[in-house]
Amino acid sequence: MLEQLKQHYGYLFEDELIQEINNVGTYKDIPEGFKLIEIGDYIKSMPLLVSGAIKILREDEDGDELILYFIEQGDTCAMTLSCCLGSSKSEIRAIAETDTKLIMIPVAKMEEWLGKYKSWQQFVLQSYHNRMSELLEAIDTIAFLKMDERLFKYLKDKAMVNHNEVIHVTHQQIARDLHTSRVVISRLLKTLEIDGKIELHRNNIKVLDL
Repeated sequence: MLEQLKQHYGYLFEDELIQEINNVGTYKDIPEGFKLIEIGDYIKSMPLLVSGAIKILREDEDGDELILYFIEQGDTCAMTLSCCLGSSKSEIRAIAETDTKLIMIPVAKMEEWLGKYKSWQQFVLQSYHNRMSELLEAIDTIAFLKMDERLFKYLKDKAMVNHNEVIHVTHQQIARDLHTSRVVISRLLKTLEIDGKIELHRNNIKVLDL
């Protein structure tokens, strides 16, 4: 774990902090689709991503989901930070978008390091800033983009976090992430294919215009 920490976080954190993370962190291999955090959970540790990607979602009163953003290698989730430091219940659901490797940091150490290491403080503040920007982008997407534009943005974002232009996802999964119906998604996907932006295959979608 120490070598992976140095490789992915050595440019951010001083050696002493890297060593502390190695001593108290718990390394985990998470399979694609695994639910890391559920709405209503109390969060006792914060994830540092070593590789892979995690999808962050919200849920409405009817149980329908809406994707907010992805977090990738070198990131953490600001909402997790907020819940950890405030001892409050999670308001988001976190699901592994791909096979993911991460290190879980105990809450007590997160608080201690804020006063002890300037690099950790900067990392936490930057994480808040990055996630806030992505939340604002998500709001703008919902408020100002038509559904076909939202769909294409979703496909491009998904391709980028997976580092693969071929996306393995069903029309129903896309509809759930975008809080719409499968019929609407299927129709818009066909339109995007006619426009030359994607190719539709039996079990995957290829994004042509990245």
